[in-house]
This record gives sequence, structure tokens and C-alpha cells, in this order.
Amino acid sequence: MIAVTGAASGVGRLLVQRLATPEGSATPREIVAIDDELADLRGVTWRIADVCDPGLVSRLGGVDVLVHTADDRSLETRPDRRRAHNIRAAQTVLTAAAASGVPRVILVTSTMVYGAAPDNPVPLAENAPRVSDNSEGLMGDFAEIEALAERARRAHPSLTVTVVRPAPLVGPGRDTLLSRHFSAPRLLTVKGHEQHWQFCHEDDLAGALAFCAMHGVDGPDGVVAVASEGSLPQDEVERAAGMKHFEVPANLAFGAIRRLHQARITPAAEGELKFLVYPCVVDCSVLRGAGWKPGYDNGAALEALLESRNGRPALVGRSLGRKEVTITAAGAAGAAAAAIGTAAAIRHLRKRKGV
Repeated sequence: MIAVTGAASGVGRLLVQRLATPEGSATPREIVAIDDELADLRGVTWRIADVCDPGLVSRLGGVDVLVHTADDRSLETRPDRRRAHNIRAAQTVLTAAAASGVPRVILVTSTMVYGAAPDNPVPLAENAPRVSDNSEGLMGDFAEIEALAERARRAHPSLTVTVVRPAPLVGPGRDTLLSRHFSAPRLLTVKGHEQHWQFCHEDDLAGALAFCAMHGVDGPDGVVAVASEGSLPQDEVERAAGMKHFEVPANLAFGAIRRLHQARITPAAEGELKFLVYPCVVDCSVLRGAGWKPGYDNGAALEALLESRNGRPALVGRSLGRKEVTITAAGAAGAAAAAIGTAAAIRHLRKRKGV
């Protein structure tokens, strides 16, 4: 029996649909959908529960594998509230699973835990060390969740905890720093460094989670990365997107983001901006060795990302209104004008915020 938290929407819903589609002998005997509301999904057993409530333990009877997808990755949620929810949910899931005798839990974090850096090899080994991060960005959330997983393995030797790390997710309707980056007038780059892009389509994440749950896939130290194979260089991405870039020194880019984030003008933390300008490409050797392949290559995933843009311009992770778009329009005239437009946008947004 495989149970999925967050089954009513997002990746959880996709996973439940994938599990409910017969695939020979690999189809689970029963699928348990866990959420705080029902959804129109057939062929599953619904168990209503709040993943942050210790009462979750009463909903896990008979479960062999529990896949936790009920996290909050929204750019609109206040960072402290998002962090509190994500950590409480992971703690509750791990504690409830251990208490009810569930043999295995699968958590979902991100390849962000490897860190993006100008000197990263392309690709990184899947067992590369995780960087420590206590910032209020999503990277900090994922670092804490993985620390919880490590403690759970030590505290509950009979509980197998697998952490699945997808590359930046793309898919219909996804509003992320990545999608907003590609909604900007130009793509920000850092002087002297070339970006390499790797993506993960949400359908591939659902497929990988289903494969791990049904086939018992578990990597060294309980880590499995999932992404399209290889990567795309910056110039190829720009051609495919029909976009140009503007280049700024690293100290200017990160200094501006730091001040904007501190002023609550942009949701992008300094550490998260690094993933838009420095490489974080991972060799997904565990899944490949187990026989699983992604359905999307990086080119197809990029196409899906471009198709999902909602048409609303963005700048440094912030969606722009009509007046803000006007003051950034100069960015189309060249790299220097784009940088000036960015500075003007910063001043304008600060005035609006009263900073």
C-alpha cells in the first residue's frame, strides 16, 4: 500500500494518477490519498488528514510506503510561515510513520541543497555533499528537512527515509523564481561566468517518485536526484527562448538582491539568485542505474517552461505591475540600459513600499 500526502493537487495529484494507472505487476495493491480535502480522483482510498497534526498517525494503518509531497513552495507565502509549515509537516510525517510502523518514507526536497557556485563541476556527483544554509529562502527549508531525515534515520533504525531531489521544476501554471526569471525583459548573467541549465518536468518527478516507491529505489545515504539528463548552455537557452541577456558583476547583482530581499521587495534571497546565474547540474546516476529514464529532455522541459509563462513581466523574482513594466522597458535597448532600468525599478519599488 502506497500513501501520498498532498494528493489533492500539484505533484501529489500527478503521483496518485500515475500510481493508479496500471503498469503490469508494478501497480500497487492500494493507493491511499491523504489531504485535508477530497479531489476528483478515482481508484484511490481517501483519508482526510492535516499533515501538520500529530493525529496523522491514525491515518497510516497498513501503509508500506509514505510519499510526502504536501509542502509549500509558493513565492506568495511569507517566508517564516512557509518555513514553519514545511518543517512541521516533515516532522509530523516522519514521527507518525515511525509510530505507526510504516517501513519507508519518501521526502521531496531539491537539487538546491547541492548549492550553485561558479566553480561547480558539470555535472555534480549525486553523492556530492550538501551545503549548509540557514537563510529564509526555500534552500534553507530543504536543508532543514534533510537534517530531519538524517535524525529520523538515526532515531528510528527500522524506518527507511529516502530523499528525492528534483532539479528546478517546470510545468503548467508553475509560478517560481525560475519562471519569473524567464519572464524578465532580459536574462541576468554574472560577468565572467557561464550558466548551465538543468530542469525537471513535474511529470518526470511524479514518475520518478512512483518508480522509487514501487521498486524500492534508494541511493547512497538515502538520496536520489531526478532531472533531465545533461544540461543546456546559456547561449542555447537564449536562442530557444528568443531572449538576450544583460551581464553585471557578481558583487552588484548579489548586493542588489540582498537589499531588495531585506526590504521585502523581492521574494528572491541572495542564495536563491545563485541558481539562476551559476551551475547546479547533477548526474542522476541512481535512477539511471535502476532503469528509469525521464520523459523530457532539457530542451523539451525548457519549452514547457516557456509555454507556462503567464505573460506578466517580472524582475528579480517580483511580478511587475503596469507602471513597473514601463520603467523597465528601457532594458530592451541594451545591457547598460537594462541595468539602469533595474536600478530605476528598485528606487520606484522602494518608494511604493515606503522603504
